[in-house]
Amino acid sequence: MRERATPNIVSTHLICEQSILLNAILLRGQIVVGICSMMKKSKSKPMTQILERLCKFEYIDVVIFSEEVILEEPVEKWPHCDCLISFHSRGFPLDKAVEYAKLRNPLLINDLNMQYFIQDRREVYRILKEEFIELPRYAVLNRDHPEECNLVEGEDHVEVNGEVFPKPFVEKPVCAEDHNVYIYYPTSAGGGSQRLFRKIGSRSSVYSPESSVRQTGSYIYEEFMPTDGTDVKVYTVGPDYAHAEARKSPALDGKVERDSEGKEIRYPVMLTAFEKLVARKVCLAFKQTVCGFDLLRANGHSFVCDVNGFSFVKSSMKYYDDCAKILGNMIMRELAPKYSIPWSIPIEDEDIPIVPTTSGTMMELRCVIAIIRHGDRTPKQKMKMEVRHHLRFFELFDKYGGYKTGKLKLKKPKQLQVSKQKAILLFP
Repeated sequence: MRERATPNIVSTHLICEQSILLNAILLRGQIVVGICSMMKKSKSKPMTQILERLCKFEYIDVVIFSEEVILEEPVEKWPHCDCLISFHSRGFPLDKAVEYAKLRNPLLINDLNMQYFIQDRREVYRILKEEFIELPRYAVLNRDHPEECNLVEGEDHVEVNGEVFPKPFVEKPVCAEDHNVYIYYPTSAGGGSQRLFRKIGSRSSVYSPESSVRQTGSYIYEEFMPTDGTDVKVYTVGPDYAHAEARKSPALDGKVERDSEGKEIRYPVMLTAFEKLVARKVCLAFKQTVCGFDLLRANGHSFVCDVNGFSFVKSSMKYYDDCAKILGNMIMRELAPKYSIPWSIPIEDEDIPIVPTTSGTMMELRCVIAIIRHGDRTPKQKMKMEVRHHLRFFELFDKYGGYKTGKLKLKKPKQLQVSKQKAILLFP
């Protein structure tokens, strides 16, 4: 990856002749990566950080599709690109993006058709179940089909299509865009419910005395998983890379912990070997190279409770470096042969070698940690004494700075020798 003085990130606007000229310039010996998403996402800090690093690849240029073009122009007038990074968010015309991909056939970093499934929690859970990925016990109440809908509510439980969920249990709207998730508590814990929602200021949930489940709409009911008060957010970049962070669970008291800059406090966490395998499975099952999902660690197990699709880590320079390098290498590996670009994945000094083991499997040695402590310790020989009204002790205080703190500690051999001599003089 050779650095270039000026990263070439181009934003498109309404395009006619300009688009033809832009594409002619960018397609001249370069691989064009198109960014097709709502402008709030395309211009976000994580995206900007990653694109700046991605443009340091000598043969890669980036074109950001403007929101005006995406929403108003037919896909035939969208800029040409060799590789497309496109993802759904509120207001994004996913149908048009799918149409564009069929028309131009670019390399897709994140599969577009699978993003329809990610918008429906029923489909997300179905795919997770088919891939044998652990998730909480659940049942779907589908009010779109009344013949399949059977709900019986008791004081401390709910029965959904014959499946009983004692309180506490979780009620999630089937639409993944709806973040109004409720947790219902048993009467022994005071009853009521905790109502979660997308963060508003310093709040992410609020308690309600209402104990009855919602009577309209379709929901997923699932077993409440007792965690240690944190949620784990996992971010993949391809099947072999996953970054994980923990945050305070919104189900606790609903107060969002923020740092001095107003950002939600998150803590990097290490994933277990099993959780890394889960991350790989999620990435491949949903065909989303860049993918975020939520893990719950409970009862010695890790459960996937949500898949968010395309999402970046909010503030991690190391993640930005890794993400850009992985994406750049992936793009070059797939498209360099097509354009006869002489390129191979560079081997860098910081790359961790993978070596064969005696058992025949491949493993990585990340670090060696040693905790060393001496085996025995000499018992402390010390004496505490309170002294008053004698000039010799005042001299010690004055000599060794005892007046600054109101007390005096003598540890060095020379200091102890002097104090011993004065004590002999005082107490022969």
